[in-house]
Amino acid sequence: MPEDTQFVERIGRVLRCTVSTSENGASLNDHALQQTAEAIADLREGDDTGCILLVGTGPNFCTGGNVKGFAAAEDVGEHVGAVARSFHAFVLALTEAPVPVVAAVHGWAAGAGMSIACAADLVVGGPGTKFRPAYPTIGFSPDGGMSWTLPRMVGTARARSILLNDTVLTGPEASELGMISVLVADAEIAEHALELATKLANGPTGALNAIKTLLRDGQQRGLAEHLDAEADSIADRAASAEGREGVRAFAERRSPTFHA
Repeated sequence: MPEDTQFVERIGRVLRCTVSTSENGASLNDHALQQTAEAIADLREGDDTGCILLVGTGPNFCTGGNVKGFAAAEDVGEHVGAVARSFHAFVLALTEAPVPVVAAVHGWAAGAGMSIACAADLVVGGPGTKFRPAYPTIGFSPDGGMSWTLPRMVGTARARSILLNDTVLTGPEASELGMISVLVADAEIAEHALELATKLANGPTGALNAIKTLLRDGQQRGLAEHLDAEADSIADRAASAEGREGVRAFAERRSPTFHA
């Protein structure tokens, strides 16, 4: 079971992870990313973590990488490459996490912050939420998987336009594109995101992980192969303790209890 750290806090079955603070203008915090990646790597089947909640504790969710740090590097290319590879370890940990990942996105999610939001399973945002690729502004190309996740979310043509034009998307616009899963009042983002994370955390963790796996792997399979994977997965879940409890609860006309 992951231990609480400076940037990782347990709230019931929710693992609340801070990706940025007000320091350096809400840019990515390397220590936070490392602690979060380590906490996710420690998750095991049967662990009492059922959801990961990503937050920023400053005025914005995350404004991207530390550009001032890039400028101060002796070898900018080598430095930025190392930062990107470290960041990518964090992104992979998120996408491969065995539990749902919810991002509470308030204010700006720019550059790497937008990449993190795109890597989350569900995003809670508000009218004041703003997304921006930001990479072209400093002469960079995307990292954090944005050029992979965004086309799959909004379509290739729309993603091309957003990335090449460095388009700023408001919360309502991002909601229409499917980048925000739940649009609430700005003042309610943190509360609603925690409520959503708590609901997911108390749900059938194994089934939710299976759904994530099917969605991820289905992008590389044909229909026939994927149907076989679905059949294997549903049989496995039906035989699990969660599946048996779900079926019993349905037959007994009660709400299932997936976690004691």
